[in-house]
Amino acid sequence: MVHTKDFEIRSALHKKILQRNHECPSTFVIDELGLAHGKKRIDVAVLNGCLHGYEIKSSKDNLTRLPEQLKEYQRSLQKLTLVVAENHLEEVMSLAPKWCGIILVTKGSRGGISFSKIQRATENPSIDTIALAHLLWRKEAVDLLVQLGVDDKEIKGSKLKLYENISTLISVKELVAWIKEQFSKRENWRLVLPS
Repeated sequence: MVHTKDFEIRSALHKKILQRNHECPSTFVIDELGLAHGKKRIDVAVLNGCLHGYEIKSSKDNLTRLPEQLKEYQRSLQKLTLVVAENHLEEVMSLAPKWCGIILVTKGSRGGISFSKIQRATENPSIDTIALAHLLWRKEAVDLLVQLGVDDKEIKGSKLKLYENISTLISVKELVAWIKEQFSKRENWRLVLPS
């Protein structure tokens, strides 16, 4: 096995797997998207009609943080694909939930990165709308609640209270559409442009 590094896998992922997403003007591709107000991050997030995260585990990484990461990803992402080096494949397959996609990364003797789809990602059956709402900035959450006709008194609470209110009033699909709309309005935000 030829060792892999995060940056080379990420670069190849953007060019080979996510190229069509980059080419679509209504799709956002974001490196290091913070979840749970930045307590956890997903290596690459793709947002179109669905929020799909890609977590990279190179041969140099260890998997000690993966169980905790998976808990947050299960709360916050509609789909998840783990992009893993050969030395992690067996352990990742035992840890990953059934709905999680798995892509095997290999590196050739000349340094080329190749991907093999092991398991296709399907929709996460247990996403938490409150955790998903954490992707909104406070003003974005307030604007959504105003649009939904929520009383002014209910809009003055903590961010968590705002997110809880949102979760009772809107579906995951509607919330993802609102998040996408808000991302499009954020100026100078961290979208990844294809190289």
